[in-house]
Amino acid sequence: MLYHNKLSKKIVSPEQLQVALNVLRFKDNKIVFTNGCFDILHRGHVEYLAKSRDLGNVLVLGLNTDDSVRRQNKSPERPINNEETRATIVAALESVDYVVFFNEDTPYELIKLIQPDVLVKGGDYDANETNSSSKKYIVGSDIVRAKGGQIVTIDLTAGFSTTGLIEKMKK
Repeated sequence: MLYHNKLSKKIVSPEQLQVALNVLRFKDNKIVFTNGCFDILHRGHVEYLAKSRDLGNVLVLGLNTDDSVRRQNKSPERPINNEETRATIVAALESVDYVVFFNEDTPYELIKLIQPDVLVKGGDYDANETNSSSKKYIVGSDIVRAKGGQIVTIDLTAGFSTTGLIEKMKK
């Protein structure tokens, strides 16, 4: 199979993902889910995704659509890269098995659909937080906990952030 074809098959709709995960679960694969914007890919992203993938057999990345990113009020010029570009870049990473878009403000409905075995977020969240109004709460952790899954946080790589890179480029 041509690598480009393999790359494009990693970017799927929620329905396509659900079918693929049913087959993978039948084969006892552990499904890991994380999400984010991944606007300008950097070392911190790559390390975070590799560590996430190490927690199971299949890594699903929920990617914010452009509209979803804009609603997060990161800055007026965000996202820098459009959703198709961001999806293609993260899909090229060996650690990422599937990329699926979500347009909502949070990936809650996507997590409900996927039912991952492991839910991962960065170290700026708290895996033990159960108060959904807390900024450290991990959206969807209630779903994963209810099925006996794991909630994991991964320390962020110091000195690497998209906002920091944008500021550096402006200087």
